[in-house]
Amino acid sequence: METRFFSSGFERNAYVIMAFLLVALVMPPIRTFFSDIGLRWLYIFMLAMSLSYALTPIFRWIALRVGILDTPDARKIHDNATPLLGGAAVFLGFGFSILSNDVYSQTLEVILFASLILFIAGVLDDSWEMPAWIKLLVQLACTVWVIHHGVVLRVFPTEMGLFSEWGNAILTVLWIVGITNAMNFFDGMDGLAAGLGAIIAFFLGVVAFQTNQPFLGWVAVAAMGSCLGFLPFNFRLRDRATIFLGDAGSTVIGFVLACIAVYGDWAEHNSIGALVSPVLIFWILIFDMVHITIGRIQTGKARSFREWIDYVGKDHLHHRLAYALGGPKRSVMFIFLLSFCLGSSAVVLRDARTIDAVVLLLQATILVVLITILERRGRIIGASEALDNMTDGPPHGPLPDFDGVSRPEVTTAERGNPP
Repeated sequence: METRFFSSGFERNAYVIMAFLLVALVMPPIRTFFSDIGLRWLYIFMLAMSLSYALTPIFRWIALRVGILDTPDARKIHDNATPLLGGAAVFLGFGFSILSNDVYSQTLEVILFASLILFIAGVLDDSWEMPAWIKLLVQLACTVWVIHHGVVLRVFPTEMGLFSEWGNAILTVLWIVGITNAMNFFDGMDGLAAGLGAIIAFFLGVVAFQTNQPFLGWVAVAAMGSCLGFLPFNFRLRDRATIFLGDAGSTVIGFVLACIAVYGDWAEHNSIGALVSPVLIFWILIFDMVHITIGRIQTGKARSFREWIDYVGKDHLHHRLAYALGGPKRSVMFIFLLSFCLGSSAVVLRDARTIDAVVLLLQATILVVLITILERRGRIIGASEALDNMTDGPPHGPLPDFDGVSRPEVTTAERGNPP
């Protein structure tokens, strides 16, 4: 297998520019300059982005050399073995950019340590494909660890005593583990998980600065920058991805963003707004997780918890939209725009009344219901066309999987991930 460091001359030239930017940014006077003019967030963003960009071809080369690849098989659509260590570049870009800028707290240290454990588990899974239940146990352990150190939702009031303590802990586990896996599920098309991670981090950062939480804002922009630095290698308009995030990337992105959402206070003097704001920002991930869970139970594809975590299907939102819209890149762009729309709603909740928060949440629900109706209509039409092809003669290409899409151009990295 060819192990070129750069896939094109343009990529080589862009790499040189980003490398020069990275070298300039690590110089202490540059960091001091940005801090003095009140643009510390911009410095952290550029450092995370340039470092992630600079490291991605290196880890792609390493993955090709040691054989950490997503190899095509009967369950996958992409034709060529693709490196899986993109998450390493994202994780290192994120971690270095915040720690080198003295963005530090004991709680953040706990989150980073838990993320490191998830990252190591992800690399092992990318190398040897661990069972889904083991990955789930690792995620649960990391979540319990951060809960033990204070990263916990405050939904139930403390006046409710032990019920409040246990109720908040259970909700936190469901939130963090759910978002972690939902982001992993969205690593099923080129650029989707990294782009969605960048969008979610962007809106978390905006709301954090709105609510006078600069520390969380710096962490969010570091996550956004590291995702965007990786994206040019993973989402290419006229070609396939040259590297995938892998479990080591998608699960860590989801885990970090979920923890940031729990850690922050997202609306001043408005408990409903504080709850609804992150829900809107993460709405795409929440909707997909709920939709596939209900669908798999209704159709009998998941009749037990074990079957639920082991099931691998092409029934996720991006698969369904790809079939309805006619291709994966259209699906990815549609989800990006939808996520921007919902994230923008969260931005206006700073001084909103409770009724405003409820209305925005209702609006988000109506949007995804409309999308579900449209994409199901697209699948019905697609099924009818496939049957016509069978009647008229041999079908052109593989028959579609009516759970979602089975087109040659769809690249999926989903490989038995929990749940």
